[in-house]
Amino acid sequence: YITYFLMEKIVIYQVLPRLFGNRSKRCQPKGTIEQNGCGKFNDFTPEILQRLKKFGITHVWYTGLIRHATTTDYSAYGIPRQHPAIVKGKAGSSYAVADYFDVDPDLAVDVNNRMQEFEALIKRTHDNGLKFILDFVPNHVARQYYSIVKPDGVVDLGEGDDQKAHFSPNNNFYYFPGQPFVLPEPLRGVKDSDGKVYEENPAKATGNDRICPSAEYNDWYEAIKLNYGIDFLGGHSCHFDPPPSTWKKMTEILIYWASKGIDGFRCDMAEMVPAPFWAFATRNVKMQYPDIIFIGEVYDPNQYRNYIQSGFDYLYDKVGMYDTLRNCICHNCATQEITYRWENTMDIWDHMLYFLENHDEQRIGSDFFAGMP
Repeated sequence: YITYFLMEKIVIYQVLPRLFGNRSKRCQPKGTIEQNGCGKFNDFTPEILQRLKKFGITHVWYTGLIRHATTTDYSAYGIPRQHPAIVKGKAGSSYAVADYFDVDPDLAVDVNNRMQEFEALIKRTHDNGLKFILDFVPNHVARQYYSIVKPDGVVDLGEGDDQKAHFSPNNNFYYFPGQPFVLPEPLRGVKDSDGKVYEENPAKATGNDRICPSAEYNDWYEAIKLNYGIDFLGGHSCHFDPPPSTWKKMTEILIYWASKGIDGFRCDMAEMVPAPFWAFATRNVKMQYPDIIFIGEVYDPNQYRNYIQSGFDYLYDKVGMYDTLRNCICHNCATQEITYRWENTMDIWDHMLYFLENHDEQRIGSDFFAGMP
């Protein structure tokens, strides 16, 4: 007898809610939310979700839900303002998280009720036969990170850090004692509504592993790097035993979101966070929520197996399959390269996700992709 085992086919639909539900037809460059509008949690109606279901979608990857830095003033709701010199664009980057325990007020019809609207979206997603993937950003946070809604007893990131030490396993950030942060030149004179320029002293390391007290314009200057126990200026020595402070706090945050009933995390730039942390975090989260899945953004194919062994259920194959498919479409390589890429990951095939588009890549139908769609 021959037995065929059919694995569940995962089909993920990525969506940026602030764009998806925006019905504004006249968007102004550098316009405000009042001028340009914004999509909402409530735009994902049962009808919309059913349309996705009919396309064969199994999971919706909601991007940009956790509260991030923005120039929009929500101080009337008790939300701290962010200095415009360290916010990219009016709306801000979804990857400059300002509070890991909060959701984006831009997406709420009633800002005071934003968490309840988020939780209702989870329920609607499930009620319509779909699973909910939350975009999670583990490598860096907004420069003015501060949680205003963290649960009782939770110690905030950076709280209690020894800012006189460049590195300590007990610190959540990397510091440059006695040195102020130097913004990229075009931003140094930018002032906030009170007429003040941005000041940060001591400087913290920048999110894209720029371990120095300054940043260039093309750096992730709006974000600061989290310290997972690697001493970058000390020969990249690893301090993982006992588990560093950041390991415990970030695992606590993952468990917080898992408790909301989501079905998985898409983990941004997972490769920039050491694999031993993921082994620690995924083990602890899955002890409480065994069915939750972890999807990792890992660019180096040589690291795929390392991160799968550390608890990732899926990795999406950008440098391997995506780049090869794009080169085939653009007539830059032969289609036989697809077979080569496929065979390179045959032993981990059931952990690989393949894609034609995401928020980091150009639309396949774009003139910039292949010329003639």
